[in-house]
Amino acid sequence: METIGAVDVWIQPHTKECAGRWSAEMAHVLKLFGRETTLAGISIEEMVAEMDQAGIEKAVMSALMDPKGHIVTNEFVAEVINKYPGRFIGQFAYDPRTGMKAVRELENFVREFNFGGLKIEPFIFHTPPNDKVYYPLYAKCCELEIPVTIQVGHTAPLLPSATGKPIYLDEVALDFPELKIVAGHIGWPWTEEMISIAWKHPNVYIDTSAHTPKHYPPAFVHFLKTFGQDKSLFATDWPLLPFSRPMQEIDSLGLSRSIKRKFLRENALKVFPFRE
Repeated sequence: METIGAVDVWIQPHTKECAGRWSAEMAHVLKLFGRETTLAGISIEEMVAEMDQAGIEKAVMSALMDPKGHIVTNEFVAEVINKYPGRFIGQFAYDPRTGMKAVRELENFVREFNFGGLKIEPFIFHTPPNDKVYYPLYAKCCELEIPVTIQVGHTAPLLPSATGKPIYLDEVALDFPELKIVAGHIGWPWTEEMISIAWKHPNVYIDTSAHTPKHYPPAFVHFLKTFGQDKSLFATDWPLLPFSRPMQEIDSLGLSRSIKRKFLRENALKVFPFRE
């Protein structure tokens, strides 16, 4: 059997210190996914061992925020990726309402700490992704030639979901055609709307974070197998999902060898600036 060496484009550290910062509203998602026990924390060494066992070669590791601030800081992500060179790309998360401070911090982490992306979860700020508060960050991403990952779809945390409607990305993609936009969570439950945006715009991609292959919406499976085979990225949203479960379920999709390689690895390496 071919060993592909998968690339997971959405994970975040979940050490004891990080897990202790989860608010009740955010931790609700762990309860929904049956992962409450992870609130005791998982060491970075344990996480990497789990990746190895599941066949995850590389990952995009994000800082994580809730409405009160950082659960996982950018500084901690920088420490982890420095410890495992070539294994991770850091993804910057910051409050966009801080204006140029956020822009300068993004540039610093990209240039000094090998970060390779921006993460925005609009529900944290109760502000949709086409709001102009994000535009300085989008412009800086274009300048730095890095992608932005945006949470799209329903929010499992106990926070409003309306900012996750995929149609908001249409305006962003029009205003920033150079910007690579990765839309998270398959846009569920608005998956067909999300597919329409990715079909329309060359710079829009869809990742599968927080979804397991056996439960991918049929419309997305069709997209993955046909006209979206170059626009689909594998992701777990670890620790929300263990690395092993989606990897074990991939073959249930009936993908061809070439599409499986694109989905698990090649598309991610085209979107994110991994360094060997």
